[in-house]
Amino acid sequence: MTTASETAAQHRLGMLLVAASAAVFGLAGILTKSVDADPLTITSWRGLIGGMLISAYVLWRRRNGTGESLHLGWQGWLLAVLGTISSVAFIAAFKNTYVANVVVIYATVPFVVALFAWVIAGEVFRRQTAVAATVCLAGVAIMFWSGLGGGHAFGDALALMMTCLFAFYAALVRRFRNASVVWAGAVSAFLGVIPAWLLSDPLTVPRSSIAPLVFFGFTFALAVILWTEGARRIPAAEAGLLGTTEVPFGIFFAWLFLAELPPTASLFGGAIVLGAVFWHAWRDARSADRFATGGKFRRETS
Repeated sequence: MTTASETAAQHRLGMLLVAASAAVFGLAGILTKSVDADPLTITSWRGLIGGMLISAYVLWRRRNGTGESLHLGWQGWLLAVLGTISSVAFIAAFKNTYVANVVVIYATVPFVVALFAWVIAGEVFRRQTAVAATVCLAGVAIMFWSGLGGGHAFGDALALMMTCLFAFYAALVRRFRNASVVWAGAVSAFLGVIPAWLLSDPLTVPRSSIAPLVFFGFTFALAVILWTEGARRIPAAEAGLLGTTEVPFGIFFAWLFLAELPPTASLFGGAIVLGAVFWHAWRDARSADRFATGGKFRRETS
């Protein structure tokens, strides 16, 4: 029987792992821009190295009796293909616009997921989600407007496309409850190698880019593993709130390592989006706490 202290320790560990995952995910922008290669080549190397590490993790969990099936089926393959396409768009977006723009636009994923989940699975589209999504849309519009004159509109559009693709992926994960999601992620990483070999030459990367590519693949796998281990220890709402810290981490790393500061309009639009995202996540976390407290009270008084 699990004691209260053990439960609290697992909760703290889960929070730490999810926060660490967000910080590692935040490195994606600077790693992409530090590699002198096209997006397909970067995706292939990141996928090859990250895919091997994630596969080792999946096999380790199966050996310990806590893993998932290696059978994908059509649902798992659909998730894998969507994951590959969104990864290519993700890397290409970083190459064509500011890191801040990409991570802020990506922060709107929960609202796009809610919209797709409403369409695909019939889930309720809550009023607070509709309000936050509307505010986010205004913030993203301001960021697009700022990119039109600076030549970054294409990268912003790629970031928006990636966000929609990943949101569709996440909504399908809710719909395909029996799909092997982590294993599909590993297969998705390997699939990223195929377009690079068909349309470019991954072996022609400069020697100076090899180390960043290897590190990129390692951080990709590490972030996925940290998130998987952390999210299963804490409530989903809390994991979502901690996951949004990827945005400030990404912006901070871009400023620290690349001295990259987007224009004022992008910062203003980004602040609007972040305000809506954190408000929504905070409301979700409060609702989850109220529900948990109410459940505990009912159990104690019954």
